[in-house]
Amino acid sequence: MTTSSRKLDHIRICLEKHIESSHDYRPFEDITLVHKAMPEIDEEKIDTGCRFLGRRMAAPLIINAITGGHPQVRDININLAAAAQEMGVGLGVGSQRAALEDPDQEDTFSAVRDAAPDIPIIGNIGAVQLKRQGPEVIDRLAEMIDADAIAVHLNFLQEIIQPEGDRDAAGALGAIRSAASGKTPIIVKETGTGISGEVALMLMNAGIRIIDVSGTGGTSFSAVEAYRAEEHGDCQSHEMGRLFWDWGVPTPVCIVECAAAVEAAAATGAGAGGTEIIASGGVRSGLDVARSIALGARLAGTALPMLSPATQGQDEVAKALKDFIRGLRISMFLTGCRTLSDLGSSRVIITGRVREILEQRGFNTKKFSIYSEMAR
Repeated sequence: MTTSSRKLDHIRICLEKHIESSHDYRPFEDITLVHKAMPEIDEEKIDTGCRFLGRRMAAPLIINAITGGHPQVRDININLAAAAQEMGVGLGVGSQRAALEDPDQEDTFSAVRDAAPDIPIIGNIGAVQLKRQGPEVIDRLAEMIDADAIAVHLNFLQEIIQPEGDRDAAGALGAIRSAASGKTPIIVKETGTGISGEVALMLMNAGIRIIDVSGTGGTSFSAVEAYRAEEHGDCQSHEMGRLFWDWGVPTPVCIVECAAAVEAAAATGAGAGGTEIIASGGVRSGLDVARSIALGARLAGTALPMLSPATQGQDEVAKALKDFIRGLRISMFLTGCRTLSDLGSSRVIITGRVREILEQRGFNTKKFSIYSEMAR
């Protein structure tokens, strides 16, 4: 099966099947922002704007990598890009591997810059493909779509479930290190199983300064591959896909761990203090964006909620984005935060499974919620 055909399978399954947490567990529901009954701010003066990759954004939100690499999804990418341009948010394209294998697929990716000239555009390649192609492929991918950065995705769970997957992870870190010294900024992102604090430190030591945690709680590509295997009569891969459906680290845990790793690196003078954390994996609303920033993320990314609207048109995607931004503004208003910096310093209460995992990992979750004036 070609890469292009496989990508089309992924989109169809994401549109038709239940591919999120098998127990409908939403880790972000374990995060509560502390309500401020007297916000003392004018909602109209709330500023959700930020800068990312040298470009101004109206909100700290990225439509994460969804699709590309098949003629039937070109219009989806254009709808996503046009809506992102309209609303002033970023956009990441799906893996450009298909375009490397078949240059005729390049247009399914390059069309996004024509539709979105002013926003951050992020290209995409797998870590295994980077290792095989060499660091020079990064600039080629960036030129293909006039990208501001290239995301190198880590999808080893998906690969090991796929019958045709790439399972040689040896040397991936070295390939990332080599690419990080080039002229095109590199983002390293997971694909739904999360980046822990230990891996964040490895990436920062390799020169990476933008990490997209992409934890559990959203789309499970193990689930996607389980459905694919079932359709193709591959009983063993189907069973393995179901077994590892919920494998990984919940997104809020990833945010805390990676933010702590950045703080620790800065404290030791390792030069990684400016590393930015992107929260993705189960981000389903503007409230989740606010929760992410309060936990330590710089921006948030979402993918699945934009896929169905993108099959309908630009206006439907723009409407979904407006709902996200409105939810973020309401969250900021109700916590008395006029800026994203204020939101990053706001108090949160961590409960449930997220609290249990963090405390098992050695974190004192009370530090996120204690009000210093009352705790004296």
